[in-house]
This record gives sequence, C-alpha cells and structure tokens, in this order.
Amino acid sequence: MAWQLSWEQGVTLRSSGYIVAEFFSFVINSILYQRGIYLSETFTRVQKYGVTMLVTMDPVLMKYLSNMVEQLKDWLYKSSVQKLVVVISSIENGEVLERWQFDIECGKMIRDDSAPREKSQKAIQDEICSVIRQITATVIFLLLLEDSFSFDLLIYTDKDLVVSEKWEDSGPQFIANSEQVRLRSFTTIIHKVNSMVAYKIPVND
Repeated sequence: MAWQLSWEQGVTLRSSGYIVAEFFSFVINSILYQRGIYLSETFTRVQKYGVTMLVTMDPVLMKYLSNMVEQLKDWLYKSSVQKLVVVISSIENGEVLERWQFDIECGKMIRDDSAPREKSQKAIQDEICSVIRQITATVIFLLLLEDSFSFDLLIYTDKDLVVSEKWEDSGPQFIANSEQVRLRSFTTIIHKVNSMVAYKIPVND
C-alpha cells in the first residue's frame, strides 16, 4: 500500500529507487536466461512491464538476487551507486566474454522530502520495456556461448560508503579486443539508467 500511495503522489527518491532496483532484478534474470547461463527449465514466465518476462526458480539464485535488490534500494536511496555491471566469463579459463554495463545518474541534492516529480507509471514502464526488448534482441549479434559460463555482479559505489563484508573488492573486468554497443536508456525523472554491452571480438585463425 505504501508503494501505491507514493506513486499516486508522484515519483519520490524512495519510489524511484524501488523502480530501478526492481528493473535490475528483471534485467539480470533476462540476461542470464538469454545467454544460457542457467538452464532454461529453471525459469518461469511472469508478466511485467506489459510483456512476458522469464525469472529464475533456482532457490540459490533467487536469494542472491533478492539480497542484491534490497541492498541496491538502500544505495539508490542514498544516491551512492553509480553503475551496475553483469560480467559473463568462461568457467574453464576465466576469460571475460561479455560485460553488460548500466550507468546510474541521480542528482546528489535530491532528498526523500523533496517535492515528488511527475511522470506516469505507463511512461516509465514503456521505457523499461524498450530496454528489455533491446537486450533480448542482442542475441542477433552476440557470440554463441557454447561452453560453461558463470556470471559476476559488480556494483560501483561512493568510495566513502560503508559496505557489508558480503561484498568484495573487484577489478573492472574489462574485455580485451571488444566491441561495444550502446543500448537504450530509461528515466524515472529522479534516476536515469543508461545501458551498453561490450563483447569479445572473435579472433580469426
């Protein structure tokens, strides 16, 4: 009910953080499904953003993503997170083959008691839907992943942010010899999320 009331009154810092964190939960599920990181039969169909989405039924992954979303809501509320990156690597040799990057923009002067911003739920959902559809369409040009792969989640935060011990420091895990494709963005008026994917260019023998 609190979420519904917040929406009716306009987009606030807190409700905007909820929208963005929820988007990341669905977009990570979409990437993991589209790229075959988990078996397709471990996903189930749900309706979200006016389209059919696939979400994991794997209990370990569900718990991991749920914890991530809750942590992300807090960091978005504090305007302390700049980007989220999904890295896909080969289990055999650790080579990074894909890097999905989502840059997050939010004004530092915005507080939860700031006046709500006006943007309709439908307008935001339509923009998010466009991003998800484009991510789904990337299979046209991305390399076919045929071996066993794993994923890693990187979140860039303010340097002075106190972070739980559950999170470890990591390098950026960039890809050597990569191609980059800029994807669509969406905005809640308070937060803006820009997206792109980098992928390894195959070496011809």
